[in-house]
Amino acid sequence: MQEIVIADDAAGPYGMTVGPDRALWVTFTHSGEIARVDARGDVEIFDLGAPAAQPALITTGPDSALWFTRTQDGRIGRLSLGGRLSEFALPDPGSGPYGIAAGSDGALWFTQLNADRIGRITLDGDVTEFPLPVAKAFPSALTAGPDGALWFALNQANAIGRITTDGEVRIFDLPTPGAAPVGITSDGEAIWFAEIGAGQIGRITTDGTVDEFPLADRAARPHAVTAAGPGDVYFTEWATNRIGHIDGDGTVSGWNLLTPRGEPHGIAVTPDGTVWAALEIGRVARLS
Repeated sequence: MQEIVIADDAAGPYGMTVGPDRALWVTFTHSGEIARVDARGDVEIFDLGAPAAQPALITTGPDSALWFTRTQDGRIGRLSLGGRLSEFALPDPGSGPYGIAAGSDGALWFTQLNADRIGRITLDGDVTEFPLPVAKAFPSALTAGPDGALWFALNQANAIGRITTDGEVRIFDLPTPGAAPVGITSDGEAIWFAEIGAGQIGRITTDGTVDEFPLADRAARPHAVTAAGPGDVYFTEWATNRIGHIDGDGTVSGWNLLTPRGEPHGIAVTPDGTVWAALEIGRVARLS
């Protein structure tokens, strides 16, 4: 385990993805910035010019640019590999965009925390919104599934949602009350998600079969998940300051972070198999 300082402890590294350049791209949710971190730990910062924008999650788009949500000011951002910034205002500035992923249709899809909607934005910035059939669901992270649909966590509805690129929505209730799913990812075969309220990692197949795997410490508050391959899933434990791993059989292992109260949030795996996590205290952790 290694930890690298990439910002001061007020910047708030939060969301993380691996870009097409194989570097890490990290949102700074408190300072309104995006950072590029290379394999050596060298950091380049891009200021959004909106300190209160609260950039949250980030992904690579079909145009090889980085796309991210701006939760506080209701915008979707785009950052080219060359550093050119663009922004697209949503119809409802208070909708709270949060999760984001590239869809199989060549557009970006995103959740809206405060509006019970899933959004779609084209590379030109045209926005379409799809209402969910549940109220006050707090749709959180979102991922592209192996079936070509988008899958998302419904934090306050205790469910996982699925939306096709045609806008057809289906909801799958979770067995554990108060599970409060947040992070979600696909391993290429199934969908995995973090149940921050129940201290469990969940898995749902494309036909809707749900399995839940309790962590040793049910108060660990797992937050974000990422997959290195089928049945090879890593996650952050926000409350216990750990990076966890779960395999396809549900076997859980993990590693303690070096810095106390590191507040791990986003997590990603680079092509060489290195696991990275964003620590809100201004660092990234690297697990080889």
